Amino acid sequence: MSKQLKLTKDFSEEKLIALYKEMWLIRYFDEKVDEFFAKGMIHGTTHLCVGQEASASGPCSVLKDTDKITSTHRGHGHCIAKGADVKKMMAELFGRSTGYCKGKGGSMHIADVDKGNLGANGIVGGGIPLAVGSALTSHMKKANYVTLCFFGDGATNEGSFHEALNLASIWKLPVVFICENNQYGMSGSVKEMMNIEHIATRAEAYGILGVIADGNDLIEMINVTNTAVKHARNGDGPMLIEAKTYRWKGHSKSDAKKYRTRDEEKEWRKKDPIKHYKEALLNVGLLSEKQAEAIRQEAKTEIEAAVKFAENSPMPTLDDLLTDVYA
Repeated sequence: MSKQLKLTKDFSEEKLIALYKEMWLIRYFDEKVDEFFAKGMIHGTTHLCVGQEASASGPCSVLKDTDKITSTHRGHGHCIAKGADVKKMMAELFGRSTGYCKGKGGSMHIADVDKGNLGANGIVGGGIPLAVGSALTSHMKKANYVTLCFFGDGATNEGSFHEALNLASIWKLPVVFICENNQYGMSGSVKEMMNIEHIATRAEAYGILGVIADGNDLIEMINVTNTAVKHARNGDGPMLIEAKTYRWKGHSKSDAKKYRTRDEEKEWRKKDPIKHYKEALLNVGLLSEKQAEAIRQEAKTEIEAAVKFAENSPMPTLDDLLTDVYA
């Protein structure tokens, strides 16, 4: 069945269907978080990836359990795609002791080292050198794992991006750089922030391959990332993937999105990655409309259960205040 979907990696039918559910989990998780922030039930801030589900699920689906990822401030999708427990994620956002950081980290600091998730990062571009460090460890220890490094278009104007790509290129490290170009860095259009059409062309300056991909097409993201991961694992060095996508929500919870038009948003919503993948599964007979709806409801129920888990979990105590603190 995977060949009918023109995949470069062999997936079982169960895996292909699981990816459909996974994208719904990502969407419902962030929509629920959006709802609770609006109600004042979650504190701090958050950055939602609604509309970017394929650029998280596709790349992570080709990884081995031993492979690693580094994430971003808009990282809930990456965490879920790398196998995070949505109950522990939701508990973390609710500030409960059952969360990944025992309620102390919040939205931007979810990590699960056992799953290979080296952590989200509140610093723009902060995860890029960490990914290169992870890849250097793999190289020096001959561990043969690959690190996927997620970041946004705005991070490519940070010094950490250029320094990390240069070093990874020189040493041919097993890292794949994935730029989720969602068209805006906060309120600034990518067209106003750089004098090039495609971010992927920046790879040329470091002597590595740069690829442009449709970040809303799960199949394309699987294929492009699978090629890049094989390239890195074989010792041929890093690649830069530019996944062109779009965030449906604002930059953060306080963003009214006044810098873009409603017509632009409508056009991008027509490119809904979940709808696109559903149609692909229907076309090859892997799903029926009834099955697709059942899977959607299953994902929604799972997120509702995560909310209940978070709401019923205890708050950290004063005695916990200084535990797990490094300085």
